[in-house]
Amino acid sequence: MEQDSSPRTFTRPEIIRPPSEHASYYLPLTSGCSNNSCTFCNFSFTKLGLRDLDEVREEIDAMSLYRRQRLWVAGQPRIVYAVLRDWDGRRVFLQDGDALVYPFPKLMEVLKYLNDKFPDLERISSYATPQDILRRSVEELKALREQKLGILYMGVESGDDAVLQRIRKNVDHDRIVEAARKVKEAGILLSATVILGLGGVAGSEGHTRETARILTEMDPDYAGALTLTLIPGTGLYEEWSRGDFELITPLDSLKELKTMVEQARFTDCFFSSMHASNYYAIRGTLPRDRDRLLRQLQAILERQDPHLLRPEYLRGL
Repeated sequence: MEQDSSPRTFTRPEIIRPPSEHASYYLPLTSGCSNNSCTFCNFSFTKLGLRDLDEVREEIDAMSLYRRQRLWVAGQPRIVYAVLRDWDGRRVFLQDGDALVYPFPKLMEVLKYLNDKFPDLERISSYATPQDILRRSVEELKALREQKLGILYMGVESGDDAVLQRIRKNVDHDRIVEAARKVKEAGILLSATVILGLGGVAGSEGHTRETARILTEMDPDYAGALTLTLIPGTGLYEEWSRGDFELITPLDSLKELKTMVEQARFTDCFFSSMHASNYYAIRGTLPRDRDRLLRQLQAILERQDPHLLRPEYLRGL
């Protein structure tokens, strides 16, 4: 884990957030990701940066002043007020790719300070790697939940250990499941994302089967499927450029999605493929809506018509 913890060199990250956090305020505690080795991810270009606690408090003070009196504080970046202008004061998303890595005592101070300044705050959320969840005790996670940390977004990517090793996720199937169970034991909502096509052509079957299995074992409250998009400069892009990795077709990505919906068993999970990277969007609650989602996907697969899919130029990260 390459890290730069100097407050003097902290650079405010771009806003990268889950679609469901569109109405949140984006408060940076870190920049980059603690597991910046994944070969498919744009965070692999970054070092982990930890923001000085006093600087975080200053931003929260500026947020509070603007909410109460519509006053600006000199020195705060313009993006603070661009986000605050439309913020309803209900939710805060902690940036960046893994804010849970922020030292626990300081993280607790941030959450308490947010709750003190915004007593009507409903929920705080964050991305979290499996590794950083595992570094927290259940008691620590419960303490965070009591300070309104209500949901964690975990990038699972795949349940296949061969794929996880190839993309340098630095965690295996069983440890991801362990992390998920710890989050649920603490009473925090869990949202998991997986990536269609991450096994390539050669690994598609194992990736799909094992990803359905890990979703069953994790039993998240929310699950989202993305579709692999190669980013120039990443390790996986270089593999593809050399001919060592073959992308699946758009229709094959829907076959993977259909198999995951068929095979994963959830207690009560909102499942979607609404992300802009996907060629076709589905959404529903599983298991209740399984048959409807499978009929949708089967109809698309039977028609074999690429015009029914999102075109490449409209796909995004």
